[in-house]
Amino acid sequence: MITRTLLTFSLLLFTGVVAQAQRDHLTPQEVDLVKEAQILDKRIDVFIKAAERRLMVINNSATANAKQLKKDSEKWGELPTGSRAELIGDIARIFDEAITNIDDVSTRDERNPLIPKSLRKLATAVNTIMAQLKPLSADAKSDAEIASFELLNEDAQSILEAANKLPPEVDKKAKKNNN
Repeated sequence: MITRTLLTFSLLLFTGVVAQAQRDHLTPQEVDLVKEAQILDKRIDVFIKAAERRLMVINNSATANAKQLKKDSEKWGELPTGSRAELIGDIARIFDEAITNIDDVSTRDERNPLIPKSLRKLATAVNTIMAQLKPLSADAKSDAEIASFELLNEDAQSILEAANKLPPEVDKKAKKNNN
């Protein structure tokens, strides 16, 4: 199982980001989509898309994807708003919620085939998102932004460590061809 340390909570307390934790990390439409996605891998897809939407706002790339954004807004609602520190904190809490969802399924059914599938999807998204945010982390100046990046890094590290512990993925096509 993926574990989290009390260090995150202590870090939040001492940097004054606890007030920021009151902020909802998902929009109401995203919350509805999470509730509708009862299958683990579909729910992880919702979390990934929610994190990508925040990354889009951080990178100011919403205008480049205006057509897709208009199409998505019907289902996903308006893009989230907030400071860079808040949006990065949102991504961290989205990753944390994804970890919790995977842990919950793992607790109930350790052999569920959706666990490795979902964890691999999440790890791929984490790699992509972290690669885009890495240059911004060096520019972090406020305590809230630094704390958000630290929380994000901790969650990302937990996800990547868990994914690295998975057995190699079985290629179903190659398995069928051998039979």
